Amino acid sequence: MNQIESVMVARAALQLSMSHSREAERKLKENYLLDGIRATAVDYGGEFLASLQKVIERAVVAAKREHLIDQTLVGEGAVAGAAREALSQVMPKALGLNVGGKVGIARKNEHIVVAIFFAIGLLHLNEVCIGMGHRVI
Repeated sequence: MNQIESVMVARAALQLSMSHSREAERKLKENYLLDGIRATAVDYGGEFLASLQKVIERAVVAAKREHLIDQTLVGEGAVAGAAREALSQVMPKALGLNVGGKVGIARKNEHIVVAIFFAIGLLHLNEVCIGMGHRVI
């Protein structure tokens, strides 16, 4: 059951990061809660390299605000580590360019996942990328 649980949480974080509106985000969060998954999302945009720290900070703040984690070093470190892992996966495509998109965070029991869904822009050419990090609290 533990492996299935981590996959469920990862899927929830990813779907939340790809939600197209606040209303869709709200509906997803309500549905996840029925399965015992608490989740939240935060939008972000800007120059990738300059925004690394901001994305991690926003993920931690959102997770605390929505009570996915306690205000402890363990919880904050888990979210920050998962966010950093997700960012490292998109870094090869995004370095030096602008990004915009959403960070989805989901938790069930000890599993917490941060998923990042970004559009990467260069003039009128856009690339899309996804990164995901998982931690156990």
